[in-house]
Amino acid sequence: MSNNFLSIIKDKLKKQQEKIKKQLAEVSNRSKRKGGYSYEAKFPEYGRSEDENANEVADFADSISLGKSLENSLIEVELALKKIDSNQYGVCEICKKKINHQRLAILPTARYCLGCKNNRKNGI
Repeated sequence: MSNNFLSIIKDKLKKQQEKIKKQLAEVSNRSKRKGGYSYEAKFPEYGRSEDENANEVADFADSISLGKSLENSLIEVELALKKIDSNQYGVCEICKKKINHQRLAILPTARYCLGCKNNRKNGI
């Protein structure tokens, strides 16, 4: 894998990382936990009426779901960045073959080649 390709992918991942962190900051609070950080959804405060309370609960539930999804995306991005730094990027975690460059260009966080990804999806 060329250094130029890796540089482009690393830049793309870092931009994605910053975007995810900003989105996480909007919907959650970052807290220190053993082994790293976690994010907890912010509870909105709209007021005291029944309608406002119902909206708070609904928005809080949405924030929990969105926050978890963003946190998982951040973990994937940071794993890809670590793999680049340790020269393990672009290698399928199952079969250990190189992942196609086009796949990595489209999905820089790809951890599996297409064959292994399809096998996992089909339960093989």
